[in-house]
Amino acid sequence: MKKVLELPGELIGRFISRPNRFLATVELDGGEVVEVHVHDPGRLKEILRPNSRVLLKRADKEGRRTKYDLLAGEVDGIWVFVHSGYHRDISTYLLQKGVVDGIGRPSTLHPEYRYGKSRMDFMLEVGGEMMLVEVKGCTLARSGVALFPDAPTVRGRRHLEELIRAVKEGMRAAVIFLTFRPDSTCFLPNGETDPDFERTFWRAVDVGVEVYPILLSYDGWWINHLGSLPLCTTPSE
Repeated sequence: MKKVLELPGELIGRFISRPNRFLATVELDGGEVVEVHVHDPGRLKEILRPNSRVLLKRADKEGRRTKYDLLAGEVDGIWVFVHSGYHRDISTYLLQKGVVDGIGRPSTLHPEYRYGKSRMDFMLEVGGEMMLVEVKGCTLARSGVALFPDAPTVRGRRHLEELIRAVKEGMRAAVIFLTFRPDSTCFLPNGETDPDFERTFWRAVDVGVEVYPILLSYDGWWINHLGSLPLCTTPSE
């Protein structure tokens, strides 16, 4: 296990409801009910359950409507990190340290790279080759299988199409899944939730897009790198 990002939670509360994708109501330990910002646009239904424990941090910006950000929700005694605003910091660290097996340490790293009709997360130079990389966050797991997405994602499918195009144009291309489920043992696309994404995912694999599910944990203070996850050999049920 290797520490990646220090991000201490400041308050523990109980989840009440989620009025919209970016807002949740939470009851703090003292009984105060507050609105908190949810950065992850996914459904998170398996994580944000009524009366489940959530971990918050105070917002960095003054004058914001919500005073708190939602960092994590508790599932079966573990914190599941759900703040997508930190995905860039986490993935940048992993790439710069060269710990993503199969990619190694890039000589150059360009974030927010415009390619086709999309803004992709990174363009890397690795061993003299250019490599287009997209990063996704995975928070859903069932019976030890990490699953992405947890809600239909047109944007996610479009990014896979851009990666397919990059491979056909002679570049390396990869998708990294930051998997915040230390209780998972392998990864699959979630065909039950988004069959179109699942079909596009396997088509991308077939043409040579590289897939790197990275296993991470959050202990309420640090994001930790646990290693790589394999693709499951049999479909999830």
